[in-house]
Amino acid sequence: MNDTGYIQGLLDKGGVVTVPGGRVYDCGSLFIRTKTHLILEPGAVIRASSDIGDYYTPGVVDNDENRGVGTPVTRKPASVFIYIYDAEDVTISGSGVIDGNCGAFVDFTSPYHRNGTFYPRPTLIYAERCRRLQFRDFVITDAPFWSLHFAGCDNVLVSGISIDNPLDVANCDGIDPDHSRNVRIIGCDIRCADDCICLKNSSGNSEYPNTRNVIISDCTLTSTSAALKIGTEGTADFEDVLVQNCIISDSNRGISIQVRDCGSVRNVHFRNILIRTRMFSEEWWGAAEPIAITVADRDANTDAGSVSDVSFENIHIESENGIILYSDGEKIDDITFRNISFRGVKSSKWPVYGHDLRPRYREPLFLRERPHVLELMNAGRVSIEGFEVKGVSEQFEGEYLYSSGNTKVNYDKKCDINK
Repeated sequence: MNDTGYIQGLLDKGGVVTVPGGRVYDCGSLFIRTKTHLILEPGAVIRASSDIGDYYTPGVVDNDENRGVGTPVTRKPASVFIYIYDAEDVTISGSGVIDGNCGAFVDFTSPYHRNGTFYPRPTLIYAERCRRLQFRDFVITDAPFWSLHFAGCDNVLVSGISIDNPLDVANCDGIDPDHSRNVRIIGCDIRCADDCICLKNSSGNSEYPNTRNVIISDCTLTSTSAALKIGTEGTADFEDVLVQNCIISDSNRGISIQVRDCGSVRNVHFRNILIRTRMFSEEWWGAAEPIAITVADRDANTDAGSVSDVSFENIHIESENGIILYSDGEKIDDITFRNISFRGVKSSKWPVYGHDLRPRYREPLFLRERPHVLELMNAGRVSIEGFEVKGVSEQFEGEYLYSSGNTKVNYDKKCDINK
């Protein structure tokens, strides 16, 4: 049964729109307009169609010739399930479910990885050029591609939502703020392959201002790639970001800042975060790094931006790998670690091979040496104010700290990282 007409008919009325609970509504693309509050009652499931012909296509499908190295999409989404455009005062709330029906669009490429028969697959919720958006309390499940992507938006609140995507489906990111400002992501529980929360400045939405003024707080996150990430799509600067009071568990990478395009990252601060990372299959980016800041050119035509004024405070880590700061040139500076505790443990069956520097067009993709607790390569000025190593397993190098290039490290008296 196709329920698109019924649900769209409700949405077209605007105002407060309630989807009754107790059943599954199978739909093609849905459009939400200005001053609409969609409420999903308990037991209401809006499920995306398995037929790609039922989807709206606001963008153009990229191909291998026009897509950059290591980026899934360079334009606007090729297909969208729930579409919000040039609207204001829009809310989706309630305790119901939005089901992306990802099984209709992916196949196994290995026992640990499913990818699509075409690329990119449908974005589940996409909002563009909107003001005063709220996404509250509902559940997203089985997204075939990015779950909640908002671009060119101002004043966005994402509060209390749960995202439960398969941990083997490529690119089913959780929340992707893109060229958006004044964003609050509060109290969300996210499990997904690829990145749980990823700030972007994509080339497809370059007509909008850069991403800035973002607060991420009180979230629980599990990812097959990075739980919290800035990049890699970064054609404009990222500024003024605060991340606090989060728990990262069973992830392939914890916190990642990946500069691969011309945009730079500055004034970003992480505090009060628990991180547990582990190795996983090489189809997935990351090598269990709890924190990774890397700068490298995406391709021969790109001059990557820089990273500066970034701090990590009250971070408690249990990991199979160490922290890495890496730049191809002198493009990282003014990084602070304050009150860090680190325990190096082996918790997976996968070998620890070093660090993962994908995406980049130059070899090596991986640094294959045994890791240190903290590796600083062309990392500029690094301040360490309290760093306790509580023990490391045998896969780590004997010296906790390795630094090279233009790195200049300043320690305080509470630091044992230099032992």
